[in-house]
Amino acid sequence: MRHIRQMLRLAAGGTSVREIAAMLGIARSTVQDNLDRAKAAGLNWPLPGELTDDALEHRLFTRAGVKPGKRLRQEPNWAELSIELKKPGVTLLILWEEYRSVHQDGYGYSRFCELFRGFEKRLSPTMRQEHVAGDKVFVDYSGKKVPIVDRKTGEIREAELFLGVLGASSYTYAEATWTQTLPDWIGSHVRMFSFFDGVPRLIVPDNLKSGVSRASFYDPEINRSYGVMAAHYGVGVLPARPRRPKDKAKASYCILS
Repeated sequence: MRHIRQMLRLAAGGTSVREIAAMLGIARSTVQDNLDRAKAAGLNWPLPGELTDDALEHRLFTRAGVKPGKRLRQEPNWAELSIELKKPGVTLLILWEEYRSVHQDGYGYSRFCELFRGFEKRLSPTMRQEHVAGDKVFVDYSGKKVPIVDRKTGEIREAELFLGVLGASSYTYAEATWTQTLPDWIGSHVRMFSFFDGVPRLIVPDNLKSGVSRASFYDPEINRSYGVMAAHYGVGVLPARPRRPKDKAKASYCILS
């Protein structure tokens, strides 16, 4: 509602729709739509002093004769599910199955996902990343180990799962290694490049010690051996920012899936 009040004030002062959109950082179509709604509702600047934000929203966005919708099915705590989804191995399908085990008459899977995505959009604005073919590969370990069975002895040993995802196509390379140490880390990159039959312009890793000696928001320090490997292949290394999983969202999506 604050933005709408600003739109009306600027428009009354002779500012064009294009200029209002640029000043407020929103789409021109949104500005025009809100100004049209205000005109249809008979609202002009300055607005009446007693017109609250709730009343303004009601005047602009509530159609006459239409009652506000009410969902009849029991909904889960979306905030808690959002936290659970960040844990390794947790997917929306698992969360939905747990929800239906408690609420047997609850939402179907597709509607459940739709409502959850709608909740996510209300949390915070996110800029969509545009990926150019051959520009970046996002690399990380899954965080969940894979059990490997020795056929001769029956011994079970857990291995790490390395993932590399190309930004534009989401073409994925995955392999299991015994550790996350530097030799396995670099070896996985070499085999990944061979699998892709080429190298990207940039590698975007997480701040794993094997790749990044010192994590920093502005000036991360790349492991020397990792840097030599990157120089050999002629690629750059751009570590994801600390505590910014969306910087490597491609790899994170594959891990959660």
